[in-house]
Amino acid sequence: MNVVHVVLPGDIDDPATPSGGNAYDRRVCRGLAALGWTVREHPVPGGWPHPGAAERAALAGVLAALPDDALVLLDGLVACCVPEVLTAYARRRRLVVLVHLPLDGEAEAGALAAATRVVATSGWTRRWLLDRYPLPPDRVSVAAPGVAAAPLAAGTPAGTRLLCVAAVTPLKGQDVLAAALARVADLDWTCDCVGALSRDPAFVDRLRRQLADASLAERVRLSGPRVGAALDAAYGGADLLVLPSRRETYGMVVTEALARGLPVLGSDTCGLPETLGYAPDGSRPGLLVPPGDPEALADALRRWLTRPRLRARLRHAARRRRDTLTDWTVTADRVAATLEEATAA
Repeated sequence: MNVVHVVLPGDIDDPATPSGGNAYDRRVCRGLAALGWTVREHPVPGGWPHPGAAERAALAGVLAALPDDALVLLDGLVACCVPEVLTAYARRRRLVVLVHLPLDGEAEAGALAAATRVVATSGWTRRWLLDRYPLPPDRVSVAAPGVAAAPLAAGTPAGTRLLCVAAVTPLKGQDVLAAALARVADLDWTCDCVGALSRDPAFVDRLRRQLADASLAERVRLSGPRVGAALDAAYGGADLLVLPSRRETYGMVVTEALARGLPVLGSDTCGLPETLGYAPDGSRPGLLVPPGDPEALADALRRWLTRPRLRARLRHAARRRRDTLTDWTVTADRVAATLEEATAA
């Protein structure tokens, strides 16, 4: 029986700090188990990707306790900042690093060089890694996130219910969204921002002041994190997903929205256009605007809110794109194939 040891961030199952990376890791662990793998999890608490000495030592202790030739799948949030730890065990362990969001630096270069194989979670990420680091292309594979089937969102005729699902941080761009919403305050809409409020409290405070100064505090709700049925309800009650990220290597919330037939207004950055994709007839199931540009985002919002034909076209495309999405079994199969390659290497 195949055995894989999976090194995970310590908050993997913390409902207060949900993330796409944690959701991906949990789905992959379950998927590997369903394929017959013995999955042994090793959560490592700490401030990853900025660990202290004790956290580095704890990770080294996990790897040291494993048998020689053990197959180890490491979340890149943990692995890519500690090349010295990975290098120390690279000859006696088969290390596979799962890269969700590249860290871009010498530490990451060293960590990936020590790995037997690398799994990227999007085609964009794989291309970025190969452009940035001297990695053999045959050692870097892609296992894009899947998505669970979901019922179609009902939607409202006027499309006024906006939804943003992301941890409230500068990277996710809620400040850009607030500036854009201030420019369309003359229109009818509400916006529900769902996501952790604890990752950057200073940014959250600035965002609250920004919303108050623009008299939007009653129309934009910072709802905090939601998981399970509560998150399903948020999608089900929305008309449009808005994801104004400054950088997004994949954007799992995009396919979660598309699985419900929701169009997406997102940033034209990194891997997000690839994730949005196209309906079978070649139409986009949403709109893309330059990242960090409140005026462009406001213009797209105004078009969505004032043009019924545009809303109808994007909704139709989103429902057609829904039929092309793959589920998590495909993701697990691709990760399993890479693990088998690492075992044979």
